[in-house]
This record gives sequence, structure tokens and C-alpha cells, in this order.
Amino acid sequence: MLDREGFRPNVGIILLNAQNEVWWGKRVREHSWQFPQGGIKYGETPEQAMYRELEEEIGLRAEHVKIVGRTRDWLRYEVPDHFIKREIRGHYRGQKQIWFLLRMCARDNDVNLRLTDHPEFDAWRWHEYWVPLDVVIEFKRDVYQRALQELSRFLTWPPNGQERRHGSRYLRQPRAGAGAGAELERRVQVADPAAIITPPTAIKTGS
Repeated sequence: MLDREGFRPNVGIILLNAQNEVWWGKRVREHSWQFPQGGIKYGETPEQAMYRELEEEIGLRAEHVKIVGRTRDWLRYEVPDHFIKREIRGHYRGQKQIWFLLRMCARDNDVNLRLTDHPEFDAWRWHEYWVPLDVVIEFKRDVYQRALQELSRFLTWPPNGQERRHGSRYLRQPRAGAGAGAELERRVQVADPAAIITPPTAIKTGS
């Protein structure tokens, strides 16, 4: 289902824990990380699509989360031609997304990356809100930055008495001396331990 401009309606999910850390998933057999997302089916509202994608991709249901906020309008990104199937080139341009900010009310053990036969992720972890984005595929980075910035107004600071960490520079720049991949691969939760080539510390197997 495409709009007149060739964009597919889609939802994106930014999931928070009690410390305002953000859930990141590692794509199956890849070294890129992303937020849960997926297309809106015909007849679905964005909220209905969000709950369906949340369960399909990470195994959480509506009772496991609370909606904190959503973007006011669609955020768009274009997909490079070499990522588009030949038969739809010239018609399909990319995705237009409504982004939801959710608060997780469940336990980490409730996350299940293997609920479907074709999982999206093989590992996951929590990371501070202002995260480096160089582990995200390049054509999605601008939308991620815009979604994180717009939805940050819904955050309550400081979480649990912690100091607020300022600096949108963390959206693109890793910490000095460490790449973003190294940042995200600490405290990784894995569905398949073989998914991490160099096992980080404190790995736990997923459901």
C-alpha cells in the first residue's frame, strides 16, 4: 500500500525502560542495529499497527507497555534503488512513519525475539537515549534523529534521580575512543549466541 508519492505507511517504535534507556535490536545476521518498525496494513490505524509490530518483532503485548507520545506527523525516508526490488522501482520511494514512544512495564525476560518463523532481530540491548547513530543504516539516520528529538519532549528527567545527559551530538557521534558498534554491543541480550561474533561481556540468552 503506497501513497501517491510512492511512500509506504509505516510505524516506528522507541521503547524506554525506567532509566529512559532505549531498546535497540540487532538485525538478524547483520552488524546494524535499529528500532522495531513495520508497515501499516490496509484498515489498520497507526496505533493498531504499532501493537502488532511490537508483538511480532519483540514479543511484547499492549499490557507490557504504556504509550508516552507519538510524532505529530509522518517522517519520511527514501530507500536507495539498490535496496528496492526491480519490479517496484519507479513506484516505491521509501517509508513514511508515525513514531511512538513507549514505556516498558514488563520484565526484560518478557522480550521474545523468536515469536515468528522469520525474526527481525537476533540480539538486543538497552542504551542511553542520546545514542550514536552510525550503527543504523545510513538512509534511516535522519529520520531516527528527528524522531528521537521530537519525542524527547515527553521524557521525564531525571529518571530515578539520575542527572540528565544533554547533547544531541550523541545522536551521531560515538564516545571518544569507542565506535558506536562497541557501545551497543555491551550488555547484549541474544536470542542466538552465535549471532555475536565476538561475544561481549554479560551476555544472556533470549527467549
